[in-house]
Amino acid sequence: MNIYINLEIDTRELDSKILLAVLAADRGHQVIVSDLSGIERGFRTKFLSPGIFHTKSLTPGKRKIQYHQKIIDKGSLITSIDEEGGLVNHGYENFAKRRYSNHSIGMSSAIFGWGEEDVETLKKIYPKHSSKIHLTGSPRADFWKKKFSKFWSLPPSEAPKRPYLLIIGNMGEVNADTPYYKRFINLKNRGYFQRDQEMLRTFFIRGSEKFLLIHEYIEAIKYMNKHNKNFDIVFRPHPKEDIESWKNYLDDISNVYVTKEGQLGAWINNSFAVMQNGDTAAYEATISQKQLITFVPFERQTDNLPNQCGYIVKTKEDLLNKINELLHNSNNQKDLSDQLPSEVSKKIYLDKNELSAEKIINLWEKLENKNLSKRSNIKMFILFLKIVEIRDKIGFFLKNIFPKRFKRFRFNTKFYPLDKDDIQNRIDKLCDILKIEKKLELKLISKRTILIRKN
Repeated sequence: MNIYINLEIDTRELDSKILLAVLAADRGHQVIVSDLSGIERGFRTKFLSPGIFHTKSLTPGKRKIQYHQKIIDKGSLITSIDEEGGLVNHGYENFAKRRYSNHSIGMSSAIFGWGEEDVETLKKIYPKHSSKIHLTGSPRADFWKKKFSKFWSLPPSEAPKRPYLLIIGNMGEVNADTPYYKRFINLKNRGYFQRDQEMLRTFFIRGSEKFLLIHEYIEAIKYMNKHNKNFDIVFRPHPKEDIESWKNYLDDISNVYVTKEGQLGAWINNSFAVMQNGDTAAYEATISQKQLITFVPFERQTDNLPNQCGYIVKTKEDLLNKINELLHNSNNQKDLSDQLPSEVSKKIYLDKNELSAEKIINLWEKLENKNLSKRSNIKMFILFLKIVEIRDKIGFFLKNIFPKRFKRFRFNTKFYPLDKDDIQNRIDKLCDILKIEKKLELKLISKRTILIRKN
């Protein structure tokens, strides 16, 4: 069967989607993992035959609805697990109304839920589609299990030599290249404010809280650096954030490493503790049995379920005291893996016996038919994407000379070019963990498209 997996943000999703691809390829399926443009071009040119198109969300925006309809018209089936997950929200109803509709769900063949809460809520709001909605958990959460600790066995080469505190940035909405008002326009055009009447007010409150949080983080890091000589700090901006902004915010502070390099899981697993505010990394750190500090310098009005996790501190003085306590007791750390708040546990389903990725593939195979197994013209697909890459290189060159005439050529900050050796390394580690003996073939079709199948 042909399986096409949409990858939007590589630092968030790449490992989980390679996991899906590896397990599916081991069962004999041909899997392409790609950004949306790569898959779209494959379908448009008919070089890619019909298959299962696994998308990152079913938001009912006009453009996405139109695109999904084109995919269906060409004979493919659509499945989805929402990568946003609604994991930071108390409750799920508002999120479900923003991210789904009867129309968008009706176009899909299967929807996979992160946990009991989203599955139950979706079935309640969209009852006529309840048979399509399945409790599987997310492949991203698979990596938080102890089974995958070997995946993060080697610390990133960029890591400091001393023990380090990992600080997770979560200010992507306000600290990106795109101005905040343009984010407003984007959400407005996609109908978010119509589907959720409270979202307009929440949008501006959330923005103000994020700006204030930047200031509080800077002050806390300055304080820790002034009064600490025992550990380093690694600051990991959100994928949407402009890394140069944080390098400038923190450029006069020693022993602070600002980086987007490497995998978030590796940074988490090789730290002695993790600090966050309002980020789903709180769940990853806790389930991964990593000590978590939730820094709450002010009370937020917007939904913030992750801030119920870990050790909660409110001042920079208490923050430093807690960090030093964890550092000095790092060899005898308290296991917090079973201490997720009950509200969080309903959001994240973890099966001790079966991976979420396996559950999803099982459901894909129930959808299998002859039309989804027709051979694609991979050679022509590769050639076509190579031509597109050459065209884009020329376009970016001309954009530097004539910026107003070549506006459509934009650098993808969500998804950086893939490296074949890096992908192969991840596949090899997964095959070792999953005890997959037969070698899988990896093809780098383009800088944002890979193919994985059995030799």
